[in-house]
Amino acid sequence: MNPSQDDHPHVPGPSLWPVGFAVGVVVLLVGIIVSWWVAALGAVLALVFAFLWVRDITRESHLTDAPAVAPETAAVSGDGGLEPSYAPEDRYSRSTFLELSTLGVGAVIGGIVTAPALGFMIAPAFLKQGEPDADIGPITDYPEGKFMVTSFTLDPKQGDVSRRTAYVRNNGQLNGKPSFTIISNHCAHLGCPVQPNGPLDPKATKHLGDVTIVPTVSIAGFGCPCHGGQYDTEGNRTAGPPVRSLDRYSYSIKHGRIFLGKPFSVGQVIGTGAQAKIEKWPQRYPGEPVKGIESWLYPIQPPR
Repeated sequence: MNPSQDDHPHVPGPSLWPVGFAVGVVVLLVGIIVSWWVAALGAVLALVFAFLWVRDITRESHLTDAPAVAPETAAVSGDGGLEPSYAPEDRYSRSTFLELSTLGVGAVIGGIVTAPALGFMIAPAFLKQGEPDADIGPITDYPEGKFMVTSFTLDPKQGDVSRRTAYVRNNGQLNGKPSFTIISNHCAHLGCPVQPNGPLDPKATKHLGDVTIVPTVSIAGFGCPCHGGQYDTEGNRTAGPPVRSLDRYSYSIKHGRIFLGKPFSVGQVIGTGAQAKIEKWPQRYPGEPVKGIESWLYPIQPPR
């Protein structure tokens, strides 16, 4: 029995690497929900801290399990000469090998068991995000210079649950292509439906399948009946509690018909009609500013 050997099992010293690894895993899981960039950052943090953690464990085990250095001696050879005696090569102990193998196998098994469960829970939130482009009718049903109150269904399979309303104005031609202003009716304050500030012409209503088009007689902007928010004809906020302009829809023209794409938020619109300069932002929820210090309070947007 060698008194210089410690009979107690090796216990790694205190380290902050496990804390960093745990933080990386948490960031990874949160990123899977909110943003792939955040998930990638979490994965990098977890891998880096896991590497540092394992490196410290193996280094401490190596130093503890290393044999004591004995003074170099010489052995007598058969012919009376001296032969140098070398210490055996440094190797990991059996306990260290079993410890690391157990951790590795456990991590692989945990990943195999956890990945499918996470996939079933989280993957549906990222599959088929958004709605298909909505066909709101031919261009000829939208006379130039007049707002039309257009009600449509984003997804016919969902029925009236996906019914939306937009204010559509034909701005004429811009660089030889049709130009439209398509404003969402969701107030930028709390999402209440804004109304045109002007009379409608219900007798001229058109029904095109699940699309209903009601022309306006005249319009002086839009107003929210809930909390008094007011907007001009381009959707810019003019009074009340809204924190930004009305959202708009992207659109495309296919075979003479108008298709609405994804909505986007608007900071400000400078100019009018086809010549308007639109300050576009990724879509935000009502009540969330798109610029300024206030927007820093809402840094994370869920996938859409």
